[in-house]
Amino acid sequence: MSAEGNYYVPDQSRLPIFASLGLFLTVYGAATKLNGGGWTIFMLGAVVMAVVLWSWFSTVISENIAGLNSNQLKKSYVWGMGWFIFSEVMFFAAFFGALFYIRNFALPWLSGEGDTSTTNAILWSGFEAQWPLMVTPDMAANGDAAKVVGPGQNMSITTAESIWSWLPLWNTIVLLTSSVTVHFAHTALKNNNKKGFNIWLGITVALGILFLVLQAEEYIHAYSVDLTLDSGVYGTTFFMLTGFHGAHVTLGTFMLLVMWLRSVLKGHFKHEDCFGFEAASWYWHFVDVVWVGLFIFVYILG
Repeated sequence: MSAEGNYYVPDQSRLPIFASLGLFLTVYGAATKLNGGGWTIFMLGAVVMAVVLWSWFSTVISENIAGLNSNQLKKSYVWGMGWFIFSEVMFFAAFFGALFYIRNFALPWLSGEGDTSTTNAILWSGFEAQWPLMVTPDMAANGDAAKVVGPGQNMSITTAESIWSWLPLWNTIVLLTSSVTVHFAHTALKNNNKKGFNIWLGITVALGILFLVLQAEEYIHAYSVDLTLDSGVYGTTFFMLTGFHGAHVTLGTFMLLVMWLRSVLKGHFKHEDCFGFEAASWYWHFVDVVWVGLFIFVYILG
């Protein structure tokens, strides 16, 4: 049915079933890995999801090129992406909320504030609230026999030898710059400048890859100073927040890379028909905003 006709209803598809299977295997595999298992189930789920997404988005692109997408359907894509980003906002809000609760409520209570002084004296005498948490309650109570040991060093700005050698600063510069370059790409597309669009979008993809390389280097340094997921609650919150953000940067970089390849190899996108790119750019700006929050609350105030 044409774009001027009624709402286009695609044929029945098995892709949603396979997407559900891929998500289940991925989540189950991640949980298995965290409990001492291997990567096999997780990787199987990731492969299933990759094949499903490739097939699904290829179908959507073909339908749009064929003129099957009505204005109403295109509007539903906008709402769908908006709700998806909102769900991601809630996802990170839960982790930022956990960080706030730990720093402002849990640690003071464990150190004896309020009505918990007796519990503190009996269970972990000598524990003092501090953040980043370098000395865990287990260490305060059991000394060298403690099973939950804090890190040898934290990643906040206070431990940096030099501001210019501090990787989180460079990560921030790289990511904020990429937000500017993706905006330049969007502006070029609005002006029917496909060459400028390809150049600025390619630079954005390169900056996304550079960010991931710098974060990998940061993680290597973190493990060298015994900062791991097992390093008490500081290690857990650090890697959960930065790790999930890194996963979102990976996804966003892949999305923008696909858009760049579509433009360069297939000639896709016009200023009046470019929602695929716009959706990816919205997601990228969201990722940048989350990083600003991480930079402030994990690295600066951490």
